[in-house]
Amino acid sequence: MDTHALADQRSTFSSKGVWLVALGAAFWGLGPLFRVLVLEYLTSTQIVLLEHLVLLVFAAPIVWKHRAELKGANWKHWGALLFVSWGGSVMATIMFTEAFATGNVNTVLLLQKLQPLFAVILARFLLKEKLPNRFGYLLAVALIGTYLLTFGWSLPQGMVNEVVGVSSLLALGAALLWGGSTVMGRFMLDKMQYETVTALRFLLALPLLFVFTWSENASWKVPPEQYGSITFYIILQAVLLGLFSILLYYRGLSETKASYATLAELSFPLVGMMMNWIVFNQVVTIAQLSGFVLIWIALFYVSRQQ
Repeated sequence: MDTHALADQRSTFSSKGVWLVALGAAFWGLGPLFRVLVLEYLTSTQIVLLEHLVLLVFAAPIVWKHRAELKGANWKHWGALLFVSWGGSVMATIMFTEAFATGNVNTVLLLQKLQPLFAVILARFLLKEKLPNRFGYLLAVALIGTYLLTFGWSLPQGMVNEVVGVSSLLALGAALLWGGSTVMGRFMLDKMQYETVTALRFLLALPLLFVFTWSENASWKVPPEQYGSITFYIILQAVLLGLFSILLYYRGLSETKASYATLAELSFPLVGMMMNWIVFNQVVTIAQLSGFVLIWIALFYVSRQQ
């Protein structure tokens, strides 16, 4: 594809892009269903490493085919790619998991909801995105909806006393990295095709994952009778919830402002709530339904912006 034509194509934002981002993020909400079946035998780091090794089969040919796009990349582009891969895919996940293990779960969840704020601020200063007048209201509506989806009407007990601490810093760091990854991904889509960015995100994560897995020194002992099912779940998660969802996400992001995309990513907790209801038979409250409606109202109005 001609470079100038690619730039012209990506300078135009469309409402379709918002829904593609939302659909890609929605698939992430299905992840725990598969991962919980494998965590009994492998650690999170081992699972993520195996998923990336499966994705290597798809990513390597894409990078080779689009290798001409790498020639003009400067240090800013490689820095953005490493931020997306190492920061958003690897470090943020580890920090968020560690925050859960060491702190108040409600506090960690609440602080993670600040991700859209970080993305909007970074997009404004790094990408010079101009926000419409009503965007602040839409962001507030979406954040209120996400809060209701997670906590209901009341402030979680014990949360105030837990706001300052190591776990809170880890949760804030994860939210910052995830919000920054949205912005850096949008920056890279002005330079490369979305397939290339997706493939590089997976490839560049492998060295860091090998280091973390080696330092973890966890056992790889899996019962022989579980080989088939574990292999199936890992491949399914890697292809459907990894490759397919990320391709959808970056395809949509190429036509969407980063500040809008970060609201579309709230489809992730929406799907998580639905899975808790459908699979784990958790009752959906009026507060959660109210949050569900508020988020979709925000997504609808964001998708109408050009």
